[in-house]
Amino acid sequence: MIIRHAQKTSTRPAPAAPASDSQEIRATSVQRTLQNKPQDSLGAQNRRLIRGYLYDQIDPLKAAAMGRDKLRGQIESLIRKICDENRLQLSRQEEETIAEEMLNEMVGIGPIEPLLADDSVNDILVNGAGQIFVERYGKLELSPITFVDEEHVFNTAQRIAAAVGRRIDESHPMVDARLADGSRVNVITFPLAIDGTTISIRKFMRRNMSLDLLAERGALSPDMAEVLRRAMLAKLNVVVSGGTGAGKTTLLNALSQNISNEDRIITIEDAAELQLQQIHVVRLETRPVSAEGTGKVDQRDLVRNALRMRPDRIILGEVRGGESFDMLQAMNTGHDGSLCTVHANTPRDAIMRLENMVMMAGMQLPLEAIRRQIASAVNLIVQVERMRDGARRIVSITEVCGMENDVIQTQELYGFKTSSVDAQGRLVGQFVASGQRPQFYTAHAHLFEGML
Repeated sequence: MIIRHAQKTSTRPAPAAPASDSQEIRATSVQRTLQNKPQDSLGAQNRRLIRGYLYDQIDPLKAAAMGRDKLRGQIESLIRKICDENRLQLSRQEEETIAEEMLNEMVGIGPIEPLLADDSVNDILVNGAGQIFVERYGKLELSPITFVDEEHVFNTAQRIAAAVGRRIDESHPMVDARLADGSRVNVITFPLAIDGTTISIRKFMRRNMSLDLLAERGALSPDMAEVLRRAMLAKLNVVVSGGTGAGKTTLLNALSQNISNEDRIITIEDAAELQLQQIHVVRLETRPVSAEGTGKVDQRDLVRNALRMRPDRIILGEVRGGESFDMLQAMNTGHDGSLCTVHANTPRDAIMRLENMVMMAGMQLPLEAIRRQIASAVNLIVQVERMRDGARRIVSITEVCGMENDVIQTQELYGFKTSSVDAQGRLVGQFVASGQRPQFYTAHAHLFEGML
């Protein structure tokens, strides 16, 4: 059985022990922010009561050692016993619901565990105890799922952080973490989050998308998919550009499927999301600063180290700082076919961001030299956009054509042109080829014959 022998000690999860004054301030703030909310229903009160009794009676060590099905059966038995002893009138369905919630809380991450299992959900956004939004098909919607109270949210956030060796409390109110399935998590709590602990989860995509599947879903045309496939075979250096949540990592995964098994690939990410299928892949991940303020390893450190690891291709999950200079150096020194992503709204903005980030590296290079580095290193910029109807599309494939005077020259090979909006609010348009022959065509004519 999972029942503890001595029931005097409570096993309810509690926040890390901050100073008492800070704890009082936090409790006062949460109470103040919840004053205007409606009183708990009878069902919510029963839920809270049963949850408290279960935490008092369950031995967490025994529960952790049990199988999920067996643990669920014993939790259901305990819930029936608690209902009988306290004369709680719950239906069988309500008992099963509470049992599932408690099971998820003990072996998962609480009420939001079912949302993690829902493949239609891309993002989970917890705004305090009573409000959980999810993103489905590019649109945000309010979920009926809630937490019991602010302490419940905070304890869940602590378990997420503790699983990766991090901490979240008043002295460390922000944390980035990763779930066991690879999903990215950001947590911010009091005193920075005024209305309660906020948890933002970007889910890890279990299904590895291919270019053909993206084309079937209307994210790009079959011709564009074929050009990108051959660009990977030709070892062109590609920058995937787009806004937050536009699908850059998904496209990066799709592009990587067309890399030869003969190449040695090194991936560098803040949170490991790439799902490469090749046999020779080395995965590197950054390390944040510890609670003591030491041990930080950023992407620039990893890119420099990767250059000593004899890579054929380097894939950088996201360029956001001085590592851009080292990435451009790698693209210019024999590591053809390298990939990276960058946050930008247009291909021209992506070039400007690369310029700014190279300046952040502190190399004191003149702007013209930086631009020549970019023009020499980057072959294609693929622009991804989450459009106003929620659909994610490749809106531009742009070639970098070198320098003219002190300006980087580009030409668009493919673009998406919107023509109208249908009755359901979906954008209607088509992918259009510009008809321009790219400069890389000559060097790789055998791969692009009849395509461009």
